[in-house]
Amino acid sequence: MYRLMERVGLLYQEQETLDLGFRSKMSVPGSYQAAAGPSSVPSAPPSYEETVAVNSYYPMPPAPAPGPTTGLVTGPDGKGMNPPAYYTQPVPVPNANAIAVQTVYVQQPVSFFDRPIQMCCPSCNKMIVTQLSYNAGALTWLSCGSLCLLGCVAGCCFIPFCVDALQDVDHYCPNCKALLGTYKRL
Repeated sequence: MYRLMERVGLLYQEQETLDLGFRSKMSVPGSYQAAAGPSSVPSAPPSYEETVAVNSYYPMPPAPAPGPTTGLVTGPDGKGMNPPAYYTQPVPVPNANAIAVQTVYVQQPVSFFDRPIQMCCPSCNKMIVTQLSYNAGALTWLSCGSLCLLGCVAGCCFIPFCVDALQDVDHYCPNCKALLGTYKRL
């Protein structure tokens, strides 16, 4: 065991000697490094204080003063917290040679039925669900005439005007009240 420790010690000394030779050949001493030599090799790693002192060129923020300070906002739990930092974007420089690009959206044709549909209104450019309005159309008048021919003259022939399934459907925008389309039964 003792011989093993002697060999490890010898290997460590040889490593230090090789390391010193490598450092002296490969690096140039500067303001941050001492010249290579037997006295410049530390026997132990530097302490925490020495390490912090080496990196002292970084600016350290000042310690907060005790007591209430401005800029602190009270959180929901009563503890102080800093407000978020706000960043602004740089303002673009106008270019005299800029080309104006206009985007044109082509809307697909919409099929209207007897139910409300969701669509983008071409008048107000908002996503809406259409409102329906029922009007007497060709099917309504044809049904009324058919009932009259069958003998329902006493007023029963006007029943098709009360049935939404027999009338044409107009679709309106609920925002701008524009007529968007019509569904005709016949």
